[in-house]
Amino acid sequence: MQINLKSKNILVTGASRGIGQSIAELLGSCGANVALHYSKNKNRAEKVKHHLGPKAKLYQCDFTDGLEISSFFNAVVKDFKKLDVIINNAGIAIKSDPDKDDISWVNDWLQTMDVNLNAAALLCKKAIQHFQDNNGGIIINISSRAAFRGDSKDYMAYSASKAGLVGLTKSIARAYGKDGIKAFLVAPGFVRTEMAQAFIDEYGEDYATNDLSLDHMTEPKDIAQFVAFLASGFANHATGGTFDINAGSYLH
Repeated sequence: MQINLKSKNILVTGASRGIGQSIAELLGSCGANVALHYSKNKNRAEKVKHHLGPKAKLYQCDFTDGLEISSFFNAVVKDFKKLDVIINNAGIAIKSDPDKDDISWVNDWLQTMDVNLNAAALLCKKAIQHFQDNNGGIIINISSRAAFRGDSKDYMAYSASKAGLVGLTKSIARAYGKDGIKAFLVAPGFVRTEMAQAFIDEYGEDYATNDLSLDHMTEPKDIAQFVAFLASGFANHATGGTFDINAGSYLH
């Protein structure tokens, strides 16, 4: 079985580094045209675009601004005419000690929800409307094992935001399947990225690896390979499903 995404138009959020970069580059190598979203790191995003060549277009958007998100999606559709797949990968993990003052803690909470959940929800809403007018499509939301098993006290907002994606994804799958819309959830554990490195630097390598069933930490390419499989349409009858890509560190 070979994954061929030629002529598919796919939006990847948070595509300038880590999991998003790996997803975008693999989709491009499978023939897809890729809309690359980034927030701040234009230089990194431009390197990804250069790697993919003319099949990719670059878009900047601040995911804490709902109006900007809507305009961003509309710009992608205007350029690509039709989207086949949207991959909500962009995310942040803000360390926020509950002993912080209330205002600071709530600000951390709200920023996390804006980027990790609210932006993804709005993009899903826009994608659903677009897919209904274009004979269906695929939504892939990148969550986390933290949505199911929780996280440390400093990352409660991260865990809660990723849990919100679970209900969102399952609801889309239930409500819109007959419109040809499929929705999937991918739940990584620790992945060797810059974001995960902050945890490793603070808690140590053993914190990230001591509960793995495999002998090494998940790499971004491991997530990308599975996302490409979902984007291909080969797994459509698993719509609404959660797929744990976490080296066996959380099984449910």
